[in-house]
Amino acid sequence: MFFKYPYLPDRKVQAVVIDGRQKEIAESLNRLGIKTILTEKYDALYDAISFHPDILMHNAGDGDIIVAPDIDENFVAKLKDLNLNVNFGQNRLSRNYPGNIAYNVARLGDYAFHNLKYTDPILRRVLEEKGVKFVNVRQGYTKCNIAIVDEYSFITSDEGIFKTAVKEGFECLLIEQGDIRLDGFEYGFIGGASGLIDRDVFCIAGDLRYHRSHKKIIDFLKYKNKEVFFLTFGEVRDIGSIIPLY
Repeated sequence: MFFKYPYLPDRKVQAVVIDGRQKEIAESLNRLGIKTILTEKYDALYDAISFHPDILMHNAGDGDIIVAPDIDENFVAKLKDLNLNVNFGQNRLSRNYPGNIAYNVARLGDYAFHNLKYTDPILRRVLEEKGVKFVNVRQGYTKCNIAIVDEYSFITSDEGIFKTAVKEGFECLLIEQGDIRLDGFEYGFIGGASGLIDRDVFCIAGDLRYHRSHKKIIDFLKYKNKEVFFLTFGEVRDIGSIIPLY
């Protein structure tokens, strides 16, 4: 029922977590037969990311979910109702970087990228017990910056992540920054705007044709045998990732 590698589903996803404000995205996913669990606001964070699931939690796989302490009880109850094993991390989230990145880990199969100086210790232990190998990078908003494509491939606009990943043997696409909306900021990130909803279906919040690197992105996804599905019309938006549950 649960995915071993939740960000790389091997079959159609039945339920996901998304930002609780994204009703249009929820409706689009519901039409695809996917149940949406909506986050609740985490008051300590600034508004733009206060509902973002990739900030509030991490799906560690096999039904294990790590969430930030003091997360909304109603949201936790929704996860438990799906028979997920919900555990609280150690790090409380605070408004400013790096106090808000403890759970923003980008995991591809048996590898995970993060700034290990700030990774929540409970999340790190759980992943390492599952055999996950960590790759240290300077960027702390790692999941936001990485759009996972397959076990060894992703898309990013962060040059530091890109260079480190290439040295480690990953096949990555580096795109231009910008053209992704995040209210209150100059721009958001491709990882936060997307997610896999089936083994070969990459969905995105918005129309990629509004992004200046759209041709490179679409060509890379086609090369990786991924179908691209636009969940909404208009500009691409960073919604804190689409996180598969089961």
